[in-house]
Amino acid sequence: MPNGGVKLENEAAQSTNALGPLIGVAREDFVSAVALLLRETASDPQRIMRHAQTMGEDMVKIVTGKSDLAPHPKDKRFHDPAWQFNPFFKAGAQYYLAVQKGMRNWIEELELDDLERNRANFISNIIIDSIAPTNTLAGNPIAQKQIINSGGLSLIKGLQNAYNDIVHNKGMVSQVDKRPFKLGENVATSKGNVVLRTEMMELIHYAPTTDDVYAIPQLTIPPQINKMYINDLSPEKSIIKWQVDNGLQTFVISWRNPSKEQGHWDMADYIASCEEALAAVSAISGSKKVNVSAGCSGGQTASVLASKLAATNNDILGTLTLMVCVLHPKQTDIEAGSLVSENGMQLARQRAAKKGIIKADDLARGFAWLRPNDLIWNYVINNYLLGMDPPAFDVLFWNSDATNLSASLMGDFLTLYEELAFSSPGTVEMADHKVDLSKVTADLFILGGVTDHITPWKATYRSTQLFGSKNVTYVLSQSGHMQAILNPPTNPKAKYFVQSKKGKLPDTADKWLEGTEEVKGSWWPYWMEWIQARSGKKQAAPEALGNAEFPPQEKAPGLYVVEEV
Repeated sequence: MPNGGVKLENEAAQSTNALGPLIGVAREDFVSAVALLLRETASDPQRIMRHAQTMGEDMVKIVTGKSDLAPHPKDKRFHDPAWQFNPFFKAGAQYYLAVQKGMRNWIEELELDDLERNRANFISNIIIDSIAPTNTLAGNPIAQKQIINSGGLSLIKGLQNAYNDIVHNKGMVSQVDKRPFKLGENVATSKGNVVLRTEMMELIHYAPTTDDVYAIPQLTIPPQINKMYINDLSPEKSIIKWQVDNGLQTFVISWRNPSKEQGHWDMADYIASCEEALAAVSAISGSKKVNVSAGCSGGQTASVLASKLAATNNDILGTLTLMVCVLHPKQTDIEAGSLVSENGMQLARQRAAKKGIIKADDLARGFAWLRPNDLIWNYVINNYLLGMDPPAFDVLFWNSDATNLSASLMGDFLTLYEELAFSSPGTVEMADHKVDLSKVTADLFILGGVTDHITPWKATYRSTQLFGSKNVTYVLSQSGHMQAILNPPTNPKAKYFVQSKKGKLPDTADKWLEGTEEVKGSWWPYWMEWIQARSGKKQAAPEALGNAEFPPQEKAPGLYVVEEV
């Protein structure tokens, strides 16, 4: 594999699909970014000549062996010794680096504002990454060695992999070997039952594993774009297992994968489903309070829910845990954010409304091309050039099992982004009320990931300033997006950062970081101690799941996670 099996799967796991402003990027946004580069290029012919001359000088140095261009030591594409010692490959790498350097210097000289420059850099990086010599058989020494070492079998296997992707994966390069995984057997194995099923969701009640449980139950609201069993992958990294093993009464919503006919489902419908689930959890557990946890776009849904509950004086919400979730976004938070435009979002809305839904495959394809090195070219090299199978990794198996997105819900998520609904109290109407987090007073636990480029941790930290809660805890987990959450005590490299002194959190992430301490180990036990202290007294565990009103039905993980649309 190009970077080693573990590295390849871990890099892809940091780039899992996520709902955010990027669902509003239209193809016109890419076209306009390229048009901007062409326009600025034509505006100053002398600048073109100057850069062409510099490029020519670099080429002469390469041909004569006098070039000192060398790949960055951390660029894993050029780690093979052939790039340093073989004259052909060394020159090929230097030609590529000369183009890369020329493009970077050229963009620096263009008369652009900050947003335009970010957009130009992002597009140019995608273009430059696509022409890397390592993406071709002729320009990849590892692939050529593999052909020799395998007696040509790697080439045949690579062609087979490419054919299978064209026929069975809609032309997208496969990121995961799905064959070893089967729901209910080695993925999503925690015992439980569906206790409520509606057209939109299933509510799953998980079986306690302790004699006593805490009185206040825990409800997880997952993102609408991926399936709920991210909370219950392998037993050693199952959040659900961790919760029941520590005495929490555990419930999880499983969203149904919407078809075109359900494209009208909007945030109000999802919030109504959450309220229905809360009422069921309360009735089953006998608790007037329910603690809620949610991650990524599920956190945005949970925040709208918390606002709605506060607006209607419904005090059922106990605590709120938000993981890798951005409520106050800025266009500069992520690399691709510069592509988002008002016109592009409007076009994306119109196209989605016409189709009723955005298909899971289209979402995955669009997301992959925003990070092509991690999600496309790595796998082109591994699967096609080296003739190897993609990694069999549970997080990637879950990520490939994406769901459709209803057009109406997409529009609501874009409204939350455009209107800054969470950071503009009382100005945005959604789910039959005006969103106002300042009225939410529940204790808060907020988690960010150090290397998360989907929901950057400093962006997640802004959420600490939005709520009316007097007790807010912020924890920064090592690693990126999903890996920051799935960071169990069995991970020997786990660590996290917390505020060293108790008290009100600073108003900025940088100030908070100055007053933190690094803690070795997983953040899970820290959160468990936090949530147990807010989960009431212990009582005997229920002998059966559900109750007379909500009797147990199908076994976990339910029907909706396997339903095909």
